[in-house]
Amino acid sequence: MMDMTNNKESIKDKSERPVQSIRVEIYNQTYNIRSDGDREYIMQLAEYVDQKMREIASGTLTVDSLKVAILAALHIADELHQLKRTLEAADAQLASRSAECAEMLDRVLKQKDIP
Repeated sequence: MMDMTNNKESIKDKSERPVQSIRVEIYNQTYNIRSDGDREYIMQLAEYVDQKMREIASGTLTVDSLKVAILAALHIADELHQLKRTLEAADAQLASRSAECAEMLDRVLKQKDIP
């Protein structure tokens, strides 16, 4: 069973959702995905994978669908890792700025305490 549910859902919500079979088409192949995830979300994922595979296929000379799928998977993995790095950098910057603000606030509060 695929777990493609939105991370914002509680565990209770996930357990109450029935497993369903969702038919998707990726690169002219039909797949039945069994999941308790949101149907529209899974359809969007399948459309995204299909789009990436078609982009890869149009830019290469290979007609082997397995090779196209692997290249598309590598492309999607690269996108994921770049976004993770961007998020980590933003988190680090936010933590740094938060620490600076806390230090400034401490200084201001200490100055107010001095008669």
